[in-house]
Amino acid sequence: MPIPNFFIVGAPKAGTDLLYYELDQHPEIYMSPLKEPCFYSSEIRRENFDAQIREQMSQAEEATRQYISGPMQQKRFGGVVSRREDYERLFAGVHQEKAIGEGSVCYLWSSTAPYAIARDNPKARIVIVLMDPAERAFHQYLKSISDGTVGHAFRRHLDLAMACDQQKLGIFHPFLDFGNYTAQLRRYRECFPAAQIHLSLYEETQADRTAWLERIFTFLGVDCSYRPGPIEVPSTPHV
Repeated sequence: MPIPNFFIVGAPKAGTDLLYYELDQHPEIYMSPLKEPCFYSSEIRRENFDAQIREQMSQAEEATRQYISGPMQQKRFGGVVSRREDYERLFAGVHQEKAIGEGSVCYLWSSTAPYAIARDNPKARIVIVLMDPAERAFHQYLKSISDGTVGHAFRRHLDLAMACDQQKLGIFHPFLDFGNYTAQLRRYRECFPAAQIHLSLYEETQADRTAWLERIFTFLGVDCSYRPGPIEVPSTPHV
């Protein structure tokens, strides 16, 4: 069974969703039909979430299992996959593609993901895009506003994030920790040589998108002259 040879690992809200859809258009790239499977992040499991949203997690897990057991013809955004056999099914549709990938932005924050990825595929290529931590947090807050998850001011959101239980996952944690890049990058550099890590700043992705995508395609070993068509990313905040 094929396994991914590259990963989009984050940061959250730094444009990785758009990149996922652009890469998915490339004829030499196979992307997991499920975005954000979080398989290699052992922290992202139902028992580690705040009790108030565990039931929601249970329903999402069941919906994800049903999706994976089907034809997976439509892309699905979000769904934690914890069983290896389910994860491997995400790549059952691989044919002759050179690059096989998935995107889970929790992998950058996760203290377990880089080591687990390196264990399964030490030659994997890692794509990282960083956004200014304050901007990143605000973009995530806007997405929560769009989803109706929160309805308070950003200042209030920050106060709640700083005062919340750091042992449980939820709306307020790891909201700020997602922007603590130093330790996150150090873990990937411990696991992978520099040549296997493509690190960008969000501003680079906006300044000259075509040139930046060419560099990404080259890094992944596919035709760098390909130009993806226009995309409307479903996770874009609408506020």
